[in-house]
Amino acid sequence: MSTKKLLGFIVVLILLSVFGAFGLMSLILLWANANYGLAIILGVLLVSIAFVLINPKGYPYRYMIPAMILLFILTIYPMYYTFKTAFTNFGTGHLFTRPQIIQKLLSNYYYVPENPEEYSFSVFVKLKDYKPTDDFMIIFRSLSSNELFIAPKPAAVQKDSEGNILLAESRMFSVKNDRATVNGVLYQLVRSSQDNSILSVVSNSGEKYMYFYSPDDRTTKSNAPFYLSEIRGIWLKNAEFTNPMGQQVRLNPNRLFTDFATSERKYGIKVITSIESGRAVQKNVVYNKKTGRVLIERDGYFYDIDDNGQEFAVDGYISNIGFKNFMKMFKDPRISGPFVKIFIWTFTWAALSVLFTFTIGLILALVLNDKKLKGTKIYRTLLIIPWAIPAFISVLVWKNGMFNETYGIINRFIVMGLFGAEKPIKWLSDPFWAKVAVLLVNTWLGFPYMMTITLGALQSIPDELYEAASIDGATGFQRFRKITFPLLMIAVAPLLVGSFSFNFNNFVGIYLLTGGGPAIPGSSTPAGATDILISYTYKLAFEGRGQDFGFASAISILIFVIVGGLSWLNFKLSGAFEEVNR
Repeated sequence: MSTKKLLGFIVVLILLSVFGAFGLMSLILLWANANYGLAIILGVLLVSIAFVLINPKGYPYRYMIPAMILLFILTIYPMYYTFKTAFTNFGTGHLFTRPQIIQKLLSNYYYVPENPEEYSFSVFVKLKDYKPTDDFMIIFRSLSSNELFIAPKPAAVQKDSEGNILLAESRMFSVKNDRATVNGVLYQLVRSSQDNSILSVVSNSGEKYMYFYSPDDRTTKSNAPFYLSEIRGIWLKNAEFTNPMGQQVRLNPNRLFTDFATSERKYGIKVITSIESGRAVQKNVVYNKKTGRVLIERDGYFYDIDDNGQEFAVDGYISNIGFKNFMKMFKDPRISGPFVKIFIWTFTWAALSVLFTFTIGLILALVLNDKKLKGTKIYRTLLIIPWAIPAFISVLVWKNGMFNETYGIINRFIVMGLFGAEKPIKWLSDPFWAKVAVLLVNTWLGFPYMMTITLGALQSIPDELYEAASIDGATGFQRFRKITFPLLMIAVAPLLVGSFSFNFNNFVGIYLLTGGGPAIPGSSTPAGATDILISYTYKLAFEGRGQDFGFASAISILIFVIVGGLSWLNFKLSGAFEEVNR
């Protein structure tokens, strides 16, 4: 091996080692976070890339590595994740795993016990340009012993996806002789010479916190809005302070949050022994510390029992539910009725869209293909405009300019103006006319494409065939039926199948024009009269009163099976790939 090749091999080996180390670390992290599907896919991808780069037989595939990475990440994993989600209850109320929900139950729920230690409190803030900031300290006074404690601003420990604080923690430090050491910093309480009230808190480093608010002091009432919005509303409502005895102290809901009190975790874990199939089995369960009752687990929920003996859902977690998402498409009458209507309309919409666009496109192509017609370039340019303009712009123009019930051009100048109708057509609020509207707009957007491909196919048909047919005495219609249409379909049939598949999932045209509406009465899901399966899936996942990702994923699988099956069947029957197979 030459020196140049050896250096190249070493460089490739180093790069592969770095890439492999990074990939292996990512794989371990994914597996540790229970993301097994993505971890397995990443592992297969790493092994495949290593094989292609190291094995000489894999040399021709080296240039496919970027495409392979994108294939695994953007296609294979989403397919796996959709398939996995379809068999779960993932959605509103079931957004986290069971271990995550148990951790939430153990840390986020608390109660105030009987005879708690209560504390009044005062807030001291740091000023900037004579204005209060959210940098504050709190002085607590025990209502039982009159002992003082001081606590710094709590630190955020948990936040939600929007950045709201779910849990903030801080410690309370004892104040002796108006002095306290907080995290290694000495603080001094400065009192008034008149009434001995605390005016400020000053550190040995020069920081100064001024007395700002106390619920028991009416003179600070003007500062209440800032306290409620910037201090309590953000930091204290979910803050947990630990006193020197190790107890948790929170705002006291029994006193309308006007003082603090010691609190205890509401839920805990304990081991119970039960008899299953004649054997003693020990298992961990979540229980209510206040009542001693074990929480009931059912259908992906933890249920507790209130003081009246009624069950109530505490929190839900993601659980496998088998084929329930698929079965409720047909068994739940509140879902199956609207779903069947949407299912039928999706096929109708796709078929009519292809029929209308192809028919108009074919007629225009036959006209433009006439060699006797002058100015064909101008006509082609004008007819291609609906295709050239972005679809979302055209749809919005049709929606607001054409189909507006009061000021729309169609109602104002044609329906009520030209034909003298007394009432306008409810294009977007009546189920029938809404379907007519979406078909009109989709035909407008799609006929230029059909005209273009049909025109190209027509020009590829030899003129000798028409000349021979004319000699045999064939009429124009016979030439079209026997020559033009059969030869045209050989080239156009695959594109018609592709157009059907496109319109089957044509989300933009439906959603921008009608939003899937008008709503179907009596439906328990956000189903509309013009919804197709893909828009219905989107609304299930991201709109309505709650998200149902599991059900949406099940419908996505159904869409995939339908489109894939119909495409295969149409290609098979039309013989679109006949020449390729030969």
